[in-house]
Amino acid sequence: MAIQAPKGTKDMLPKDAYKWQYIESKLRELSAEYGIREIRTPMFENTELFTRGVGETTDVVQKEMYTFDDKGGRSMTLKPEGTAPAVRAFIESSMYADAQPTKMYYFTPAFRYENVQKGRLRQFHQYGIEVFGSKEPSIDAEIISIAMRALNEFGIEGLSLNINSLGCPECRKKYNDALKKYLEENYDSLCSTCKTRFERNPMRIIDCKEKKCKEITKNAPIILDYICDECSEHFNRVKEYLDVLGVQYIVDPHIVRGLDYYTKTVFEIIHKGLAVCAGGRYDKLIEELDGPNMPAMGFGLGLERLIMTLENEGIEIPKPNFIDLYIGSMGKEANLQALKMANELRNFGLKCDIDHMGKSVKAQMKFANKIDSKFTIVLGSDELENKKGKLKRMSDGEQFDANLENLEEIAKLIKNQ
Repeated sequence: MAIQAPKGTKDMLPKDAYKWQYIESKLRELSAEYGIREIRTPMFENTELFTRGVGETTDVVQKEMYTFDDKGGRSMTLKPEGTAPAVRAFIESSMYADAQPTKMYYFTPAFRYENVQKGRLRQFHQYGIEVFGSKEPSIDAEIISIAMRALNEFGIEGLSLNINSLGCPECRKKYNDALKKYLEENYDSLCSTCKTRFERNPMRIIDCKEKKCKEITKNAPIILDYICDECSEHFNRVKEYLDVLGVQYIVDPHIVRGLDYYTKTVFEIIHKGLAVCAGGRYDKLIEELDGPNMPAMGFGLGLERLIMTLENEGIEIPKPNFIDLYIGSMGKEANLQALKMANELRNFGLKCDIDHMGKSVKAQMKFANKIDSKFTIVLGSDELENKKGKLKRMSDGEQFDANLENLEEIAKLIKNQ
């Protein structure tokens, strides 16, 4: 049996590359409009970054990370998300000493050992934005609005923006006490993982995917009833800014997010029951990873899930012309001249291809049609002798005279069609 891709991974084939390139291009343009610049971090990091940053009691750390010892005996982990590596780079490169805020975006592969299902893979790709240095609720609203705008600009309708506040560590302490009191009587019915969370981080129990735990927590206290005046004011201001931006939202007090670093604002963008984008504020993460006390806000958007949503909604991504001109040829001399002509036309910005398989002219033209070449031309002894040929526009068959001694003119003609 031939070797296959590992379970939970998927090849991006050449025929689909244009979809990814289009999406990435649009998101890069969107990021630039807000003055957000790109960062690239390693595919693997020291495991400690995620146990400390993401949280030891999260599903990601407890169940889903790809962790291994390298040849030096150091524990390494394929990154399961993009925020913690971006924070590590921010601290390591002393970007906190620069004028703030610092805004960055990334496209990154991420790895989680999850149950494979539609829209959820073990290797997936994220577009993320992280903003460091601002505690103002205006940045929360702007980041959320960017996420909504990104999805809206691809034509996705029926999106629901759900927001919540997780408060500060002091709010969290009061809430955890109330939550533990509520959960005590059902402690024996919790799954084994949630029993370990009960003392260390009871809020994670709300995020458990086990049916019995979901049933237990469905009437649990909500954190909005326990946030302090400062956190309540911050949340109200976020809502005011969203109102000013015309961004509609629903306050969902049950959002807790699956990563421990979140504080205050958290959000999810839902489409037909599926979260297509999520994020929030993480004001303590930089300090917890040995950086200065500095607030931050960000989100992650799964690209596979975005592409799946576009396909499910029948939204077509514009398909470009992969080849502007296919140069067919008959005979050895014509083959040589076709190669030369293609090479020179590429210098004028045309995408050109020729026959490399020894096909007949008829087969060459079938191939040109299959690869969606915009134009074709065939070189034979007559064309070479007269220095003239016929350009054929493949969409309708119309032909144009071509002076083979003026390739710049040919390039202009093709570009203008």
